[in-house]
Amino acid sequence: MSQKADGNIMSNLLVEINNDLKQAMREKKEFELAVLRMLSSSLKNKLIETPGKEKLSEDEILAVLKSEVKKRKDSISAYEEGGRKDLADKEREEIEVLSKYLPEAMSAEELEKIVREVVSSQEGASMAQFGQIMGQVMGRVKGAADGNEVSAMVKKVLS
Repeated sequence: MSQKADGNIMSNLLVEINNDLKQAMREKKEFELAVLRMLSSSLKNKLIETPGKEKLSEDEILAVLKSEVKKRKDSISAYEEGGRKDLADKEREEIEVLSKYLPEAMSAEELEKIVREVVSSQEGASMAQFGQIMGQVMGRVKGAADGNEVSAMVKKVLS
């Protein structure tokens, strides 16, 4: 189901975000509306940052989403260190809204399988090839696993 915006076909993910934004407006869900407006603004900023582009790809949209979730996770840590549980909880609620648009997270077993496959393809794999292995694994998981989780799993398999 594609819709047109300014003559360009929009991605399904962008259509879903825009539809949810309109629905939040209709239902007067102020919190969700604020989060989706912020996301929409971030997506527009990303498009402006890439001159000559008329639309964002699914991967670019997912990258913006992951970036926004990461910002909130960082904020949660800072707020908890500062004793501001109320603000940390607000950030968690925002992550809930944003996570709806991210692909389902990969299980630890699936991630370990991919890491083991990549490590076994490397001759004499050791911590010296950590960066190479990380790059290959991150390319294969395509956002279904957090970079910190991948890093921990690679270290576990290599040790």
